[in-house]
Amino acid sequence: MPKRPSEVIANNWHVISAGEDIATGTVRATRLFEEPLEYTRADDGIRVWRRGKPQAPLPVLERYGFVWTSLGTPPDDLFAIPEYAEADRFNICAGSIGVNVSAPRAIENFLDMGHFPYVHTGILGDEPHTEVKEYDVEVSDARDEILATRCRFFQPMAALSAGGGMEVEYVYRVPHPYCSVLYKSCPTDATRMDVIAIFCQPTSEETIRAHLLLSMIDEVNTLAGMRRFQQTIFGQDKPILENQYPKKLPLDPRAETPIRADKSAIAYRRWLSNKGVDYGVIPATA
Repeated sequence: MPKRPSEVIANNWHVISAGEDIATGTVRATRLFEEPLEYTRADDGIRVWRRGKPQAPLPVLERYGFVWTSLGTPPDDLFAIPEYAEADRFNICAGSIGVNVSAPRAIENFLDMGHFPYVHTGILGDEPHTEVKEYDVEVSDARDEILATRCRFFQPMAALSAGGGMEVEYVYRVPHPYCSVLYKSCPTDATRMDVIAIFCQPTSEETIRAHLLLSMIDEVNTLAGMRRFQQTIFGQDKPILENQYPKKLPLDPRAETPIRADKSAIAYRRWLSNKGVDYGVIPATA
């Protein structure tokens, strides 16, 4: 029998597809927590159900260009990304990519600036600019999220619209155990920030589909070019993620040696542990 996630996970929204990938009348299949699901676009909207049980539809939410469902009783709405509604932004579903790693491992990698010079050489980082400068991490009980601010890193090509190297400011949000939202300096407008998000669909404890969202301020490049740029970045991350061992994320702080660059990761592991998340992780021992 597949492992059932704890209530804090089961009673949450989970992404299953980009909305633009669902054609009217065509039934598609996927998995969530090893549970086989089917879904389609009907005249009255998206429908999702457990395989073989179309008469018992699951909850559905369409947000940020993606379709979300739940195997439990989810909240009325999803976490907010207000920038998505700004009229001059390009909102792009940048891909849905299978990865052999747990959802928490993928989120932890997304939070890690230290790998930029070594994995994304010449794009998001380069030697000798390898230092991760001091930054702040807040765990908010009121908002139920992690926020990392004052994150700064020199990047040779911070975005497709960047004309050259620049020190980039980052703000990281983790508003969901398996989702993270990144705000970064916009090369064409110093007063605003581009948004990149990763929404992880746990198909099993050690496999995901990573759904990528871009919300960009860019009047120069094509949507296809921006999508290709982001897929190049994620393509460099994919083999690193798939070579993680163990594939599930250890929540015991003694399991892996932390360094200063891991401040967000340490907060994220503690947050998951305190919430009682037990899917895709190795729980801390007493």
